[in-house]
Amino acid sequence: MTSSADGQQSRPRGVGVRGTAKSLWMGLLVLSSTAAVIAVAATSVVAAFLNGVEGTLSAAFGAALVMLFFAISLLIGHYVGRNNPSGAVGLFVATYFVKVVGFAVVLFVLGTPDWLHDRWFLIGAIVTVVAWQATEIYGFSKAKLQLYNDPAPSKGDDDEHP
Repeated sequence: MTSSADGQQSRPRGVGVRGTAKSLWMGLLVLSSTAAVIAVAATSVVAAFLNGVEGTLSAAFGAALVMLFFAISLLIGHYVGRNNPSGAVGLFVATYFVKVVGFAVVLFVLGTPDWLHDRWFLIGAIVTVVAWQATEIYGFSKAKLQLYNDPAPSKGDDDEHP
């Protein structure tokens, strides 16, 4: 059996995503990105009202980092998951470690820009995490992944049922 995460069927009765989606991962990326952009847009309006351009840029910067962090994982699922579904989970774990360490190093090396408003950076990041994760969970819950092949109908099945 092959993975159903890429939306392709492995055999005529094979495993696959039901519906018209070409890729579960890319669909989740679009859905989650859209929700995150809407959430951070609303947050940025409040930040602009309370702290001006600095608040808006800080919230957007925090959101952009979070979106990049999560998008990398979905892109790995898209490109690796279709060719090596078993190895995708291991690569997710390795990539998560690299992302956490990499983002921390970049933020420590670059330091805090003068225009960054700490509170709005954090609020933008948190709002984006919540919106992204909630939408991703919703997207996964709506995905119809067939885990097993449907049994082949036997010739005597129609006679047994009234």
